[in-house]
Amino acid sequence: MFLLTVVSVLLVVIVGAGLYLKSAPILQDNSLWDLLFSGQWKPLKGEFGFLPFLMGTLWVTGIAILLSLPIALLAAIYLVEYANSKVRKYVFPALDILAGLPSVIYGVWGTLLIVPWISEKLAPHFVEFSTGYTVLAGGIVLGVMILPLLVSLFIEIFTTVPEQLREVSMSLGATKWQTVKRVILRKTLPGILAAIVLAVSRAFGETIAVLMVCGNLPQIPHSLFDSAYPLPALIANNYGEMLSLPQYEAALMFAALILFVVILLFNLLSRAILYRIEKKFV
Repeated sequence: MFLLTVVSVLLVVIVGAGLYLKSAPILQDNSLWDLLFSGQWKPLKGEFGFLPFLMGTLWVTGIAILLSLPIALLAAIYLVEYANSKVRKYVFPALDILAGLPSVIYGVWGTLLIVPWISEKLAPHFVEFSTGYTVLAGGIVLGVMILPLLVSLFIEIFTTVPEQLREVSMSLGATKWQTVKRVILRKTLPGILAAIVLAVSRAFGETIAVLMVCGNLPQIPHSLFDSAYPLPALIANNYGEMLSLPQYEAALMFAALILFVVILLFNLLSRAILYRIEKKFV
């Protein structure tokens, strides 16, 4: 059992080492600074600047978190503190269904509904023209995708608060909302942060749905109505076609390595926060 446990942990190291070895050719020919902070993406000329892809990923992930976080937090508070058993009976299965849908379905939904709505209804009020394939579309689709995850995590966190704390607060004259705001949210703040970190790591690596609605242009977005090219979409679009070019293959492996390192750091951070939560409750 110990050996199998060690092997499972080593798989993470093996994956990271494999990605590093595969991306070694591009790291030998280019400095890490140029790769991460250059905006020039001209593979046939040997220029591999990943800044547009990094910024596209950050834009889409940031919009998704900003849109989904308040909705998920308020929904979880309502379901735990205010909703009756009949509401929970129907909402919980619906959340499970949303969480289990393949990402391609969200991508199709975004292409058919969100992209035309942005292009025809929203964008004309702010810019002269937009195709609708924008970071905003990617953020909305991704926000809907991670919403069930956030709600489920928040519900689990809120239910860990002892009922005695609620009773003490109410007995001192606090209203239901004051109890939620000053007791429940303050007590579960580390858990909320951990849930957000987990959601960010989930959103950061999403591929198909984002690929279908972001436009996939290698440029640095400057507004919500600009197209973008997130790192997962870069890998999915080009892997297989460009493997005959050694430098291009190494560039795609380096993109995967960036995703691997960022998600690993986010997960380590969330584990550290969860460890502090466990110590508090114990």
